[in-house]
Amino acid sequence: MQVILKIISYIGLALTVVPSFLVFSGTIEPELHKTLMLAGALSWFLTAPFWMNKQKQAKASIE
Repeated sequence: MQVILKIISYIGLALTVVPSFLVFSGTIEPELHKTLMLAGALSWFLTAPFWMNKQKQAKASIE
């Protein structure tokens, strides 16, 4: 399950970075840029908290 969450998170993170370069190069329109950025931000913030820092929390609970 964590592998799927990580994949979705990294795709979301890429959707927040890549569209900016595509608009700068003139490949996509700003309207599409806004839509891709929103989708990327939502997917990142909805999936990343479920797998980040799990190892640190597990170690803290053992000690």
